Amino acid sequence: MTAAPIDFYFDFSSPYGYFASTRIDDLARQYGRSVAWHPILLGVVFKTTGMAPLPQIPLKGDYSWRDFERTARHHGIAYRRPSNFPLPTTQAARAMLWLQNHHAADVAVRFAKAVYHAYFVDDINIAEPAELVKIAAALDIDANAMDAGASSQPIKDQLKAEMEVAMAKGVFGSPFVIVDGEPYWGFDRFDQIEALLKSGTPTELRAVPSPDLKEKKPA
Repeated sequence: MTAAPIDFYFDFSSPYGYFASTRIDDLARQYGRSVAWHPILLGVVFKTTGMAPLPQIPLKGDYSWRDFERTARHHGIAYRRPSNFPLPTTQAARAMLWLQNHHAADVAVRFAKAVYHAYFVDDINIAEPAELVKIAAALDIDANAMDAGASSQPIKDQLKAEMEVAMAKGVFGSPFVIVDGEPYWGFDRFDQIEALLKSGTPTELRAVPSPDLKEKKPA
């Protein structure tokens, strides 16, 4: 029986989501798995959790900018701090949903990766629909059809519904990965995700040998 796809939830304005986007497909492929990409809107999630973008949180803000750069260097991922952060990503999320509905999944994923690269490497304002059109056109996608579709009421309704489903599953951040029902939040959990894919058992559920507490007799 074919294993279920790995669910990958991300916001286009999430640095850690961007880092995860460069790794998730290769990681899944190593273990014969596919990935279902789900664009989400952290702004909607934050209304429920009461959280805010990391750089806007006192004390955590400066640290988070440092950690974004450090994480990118550590993993060899191209990254440049965006001039404007965060940006609204509703149109980008809707555009990806339209592509998933009207094209092969790999087309939508290529678009998603190109949008991430545009924002976190080329410092392009991905909140502008015109910039999304340019990105789509560069990928030989019918950009005008995508732009119109992304602004249609059915796609708006679909994104709203998919956000409700995601949050019902417990999704509250980006990246958020669910593997066979097991949830993982954050790019720093990818080692645990790989351990699960390798063994089939979540790390926290594996038996850990108890230390030998018996007093040893002197030799």
